[in-house]
Amino acid sequence: MIKPRMIVTGATGKTGSVVVTELLKAGYPVRALVHREDGRSARLKAQGAEIAVADISDAERVADALKDVQRAYYCPPFDPYMIQGAVAFAVAAKQARLEHIVGLTQWLASPSHPSLMTRQHWLVDRLFSMMPGVAQTIVNPGFFADDYLVTIGLSAHLGLFPWIFGKSRNAPPSNEDIARVAVAALMDPARHAGKSYRPTGPELLGAEDMAKAIGRAVGRPVKVVPTPTWVYMKAARMSGYAIDLFSGIRYYIEDHKRGAFELGAPTTDVLDVTGRPAEDFETIARRYAALHRNQRTFGNWLREFVQFMLAPLTPGFDLDRYDRELRRPFPSAPQFTTDSKVWRREHAIAEIAQGAALARDKSTSAIASPAQRLEF
Repeated sequence: MIKPRMIVTGATGKTGSVVVTELLKAGYPVRALVHREDGRSARLKAQGAEIAVADISDAERVADALKDVQRAYYCPPFDPYMIQGAVAFAVAAKQARLEHIVGLTQWLASPSHPSLMTRQHWLVDRLFSMMPGVAQTIVNPGFFADDYLVTIGLSAHLGLFPWIFGKSRNAPPSNEDIARVAVAALMDPARHAGKSYRPTGPELLGAEDMAKAIGRAVGRPVKVVPTPTWVYMKAARMSGYAIDLFSGIRYYIEDHKRGAFELGAPTTDVLDVTGRPAEDFETIARRYAALHRNQRTFGNWLREFVQFMLAPLTPGFDLDRYDRELRRPFPSAPQFTTDSKVWRREHAIAEIAQGAALARDKSTSAIASPAQRLEF
């Protein structure tokens, strides 16, 4: 039996590359949509993927890439023109008579969020849900474990774990678990169409919990260092991160502090969808600790020390100027997720919070709440 052809957008990214690999292992023909041909796309090609080069907003090129494709993993680019790319993809998907889209979105996605990217995620989800004849599955994780492990080099070499999220917690999933949930949905649309899944790690963790897990991974004690947001932003700019990304992250920091990622977490979605338990934070941290740049050598130590000392002295992002120059739309009454009635309704927050409280009352060691299956 001939298996359906899959297309993966963002195919060289954190989840997209894993989706490509897992689908190829399962014997599916895969077309990897990439921005350019480089070493990352060459590795996907060597695994057996067909490479298609196109910007997601280029309607004609995307239409060409979707020819003879039946199912898609849609990972939108994190940029101000996300909605334009989604519309181009939707037009091409209709022309190609695509049967199923698995879309990566955000746990925070809501219509009045102060982050343009988050508002666009919400619109993209609704756009795909209105496409006649095309099934949709939503994958909506919160902060990835990857987001907390960006600074693992600092932990390995200086024993420090910067923390900007106050006393809040999260149950962060691995890139691999998020991808595996998407792959399972792609392989069985009949089971997963119309569902929304929130992959998480197996337990809620705060700063001290994560620092201890990272310490075990890198083989040394690691101390939590409460860090002002302005220092974090300076370090991010010095490390070469795009201003587009941090125009949204500045708001996500506040969402985190307000406990948005604690609500309803952890879930059992990874286990329920893939048949495999979610990876714990220490297991994920050990993979990052094993990377060459995080090995405890003098050269790596010197790099981390210099960056740590220079970060407070370097210029940061001018995010307000960026927003003015981009002339991006802004809601008349912006709301963080925990204040949004729409978000709370769509995520069944009252029921989730009640379920979590009941679970904690029954057992302090039990998983907080079952996975929510949200129909849309």
